[in-house]
Amino acid sequence: MTAHDNPLPSKLVVIAGPTAVGKTELAIELAEYLGAEIVGADSRQVYRELDIGTAKPSAEQRRRVPHHMLDVVSPDDDYDVARWKAAALGALSAIEAAGHPALVCGGTGLYLRSLTRGLFAGPAADPDLRTRLQAEADADPLSVHRRLADVDPESAARIHPNDSVRVVRALEVSELTGRPLSAWHGEHGLAERPFEVLMLEITRPPAELGELIALRSRGMVEEGLVEELRMLRERGYPREARAFAAIGYREAGQCLDGELASDDLAEAIAGATRRYAKRQRTWLRGQEQTVAVAAGDVAAVRRLAEAFLS
Repeated sequence: MTAHDNPLPSKLVVIAGPTAVGKTELAIELAEYLGAEIVGADSRQVYRELDIGTAKPSAEQRRRVPHHMLDVVSPDDDYDVARWKAAALGALSAIEAAGHPALVCGGTGLYLRSLTRGLFAGPAADPDLRTRLQAEADADPLSVHRRLADVDPESAARIHPNDSVRVVRALEVSELTGRPLSAWHGEHGLAERPFEVLMLEITRPPAELGELIALRSRGMVEEGLVEELRMLRERGYPREARAFAAIGYREAGQCLDGELASDDLAEAIAGATRRYAKRQRTWLRGQEQTVAVAAGDVAAVRRLAEAFLS
C-alpha cells in the first residue's frame, strides 16, 4: 500500500497567490491557530541547496509549523508534477493519520491544479524527442512557441513562451499522439475532485506587490544568489539542470556567463518575477470559487478557514 492509499482529508484549505504577496507568513499564522501542518506547492522550493532564490520558509518558521514538500530533490533531478502530486498526497495522508488539519500553500498553478482537480498523465516522455525539442527551445524559444501555436493554439495561449519545459511537453504530446495537449486536457476534464477545497487567494494592490518583488529581488542579490549558483556549478550540477531555469537562477546564470551585467541583475530578476506574478494572478482568476483575502488579514483567513473546516 502506498502512502496516498491511506485516508486523505475530506477538506483542504489552500493558501494561494502570486509570488512575494505574503502567503508563507499568513499560512504559518493560520497553521499555528488551527494546529495544522503545511504542504508546500512551489515548484522551486522542492529543490535542495536552492535557498536564496526560492524564498523558502526560514528555519525559524519551520520550527513554528511542520512543513512538507520542501528540499525533497537535488537540483539535477528531473522532477515533474506527477511526482510532486504523488508525494504531496502521501504527505496529506500522513497528516490526516496524525489527526492534524492540513494546509496547502504555494503559487505553482500546475501543482495546485493537479492536486485539486486531477492530472492528465499523457504519453511517457520520449528522451530523444524531448532532447531535440529542448535544444530547439534553448536556441530560439519564440520560434518553438510559434510552432506550438500552429498545432495547439489553446495550449500556446496558456503557456508563456519562456516556459520551455511546458512548451516542449505540449509539442512532445502533439508529436507522439497526433493530438494537441489541449484536446487531451479537454477529454480528461480535470474532473478529479478528491477534496472539498477552500482556495484563498491572497492579494495586494499591483503597485505594492511590485515594490515587494523589487525588494525581494535586491535582497536575493545582496544575500549572494550569484555565489550560491557558482558553488552549485562547481559541485558538478549541470548548467542545463531544470532547477537552474527558475527565475533568479536563470538570471544569475546569465550574470556568471557574462551575458548580464551584475548591476542589472536585481532588476532583471524583478522584471521576470513581476511577469510571473501576473501569470499567477491570471491563473487564479480562472479557478472556481476562489476567495480573495487581503494580505495580512489574519482574522479573515481564520474566520473563513474555521467556518469551512467545521
